[in-house]
Amino acid sequence: MEIPRHVAIILDGNGRWARSKGMPRNYGHVRGAANVETICRAADDLGIKYLTVYLFSTENWRRSQDEIKALMKLFHSYTRTCIRQARENNMKCRVIGDPSALDEELQASLRELVESSKNNTGLNFQLALNYGSRDEIVRAVRKVAQDYKDGKIEKPEDITEDYFASRLDTGDIPDPDLLIRTSGEERLSNYLMWQLAYSELYFTPVPWPAFTKKDLIDAIEEYNRRNRRFGGLNAGEEDTPKQGS
Repeated sequence: MEIPRHVAIILDGNGRWARSKGMPRNYGHVRGAANVETICRAADDLGIKYLTVYLFSTENWRRSQDEIKALMKLFHSYTRTCIRQARENNMKCRVIGDPSALDEELQASLRELVESSKNNTGLNFQLALNYGSRDEIVRAVRKVAQDYKDGKIEKPEDITEDYFASRLDTGDIPDPDLLIRTSGEERLSNYLMWQLAYSELYFTPVPWPAFTKKDLIDAIEEYNRRNRRFGGLNAGEEDTPKQGS
């Protein structure tokens, strides 16, 4: 079985899963955060090199203030757990998104997470926090404009796809091979839209807190059944004209 190098996951269904158990939404978020650690270990065991998870989007600020406060408290706790996890499992962590809207204590913890794990050589783990793909692209355009102002580029032709991609939050990691979205929704929700241009998309009805290593393997097995042509044709594959055309 071919293991995708980079898997991205939209962690959906925490609140719905909790309600199905007769519990408050925040219980689902707590269990979902715990499951991130489980799936990180599973990804590492399977040989996945990069794992990127969507924790909190730029649109999630529209939720109730009570839920946002609970999520931020959870992120504080999870970041401390992630620092320990990264140390114990040789995991290199990055944060993608715009952390400036987060409180100073959480920003400091995220910086500590990134700095303390930067020399680790195991699983590359990206946390998308206050992340939105449109926001990321706008921020990348601003970086390009600044590069022009600073004389790093001289003409429009200097702005290639590779150059622009290098100005994204994910500039130093490969694009995802496989996107998994849990809990039955089938949309990207403003997640890695540039990077997912040729990724395989896999949607499962399993809510994130109930997603297991076996579910991850099921997604990878489906990935192996796909024929990835990246817009081209496989060797020996041709368009055959209809008879009489």
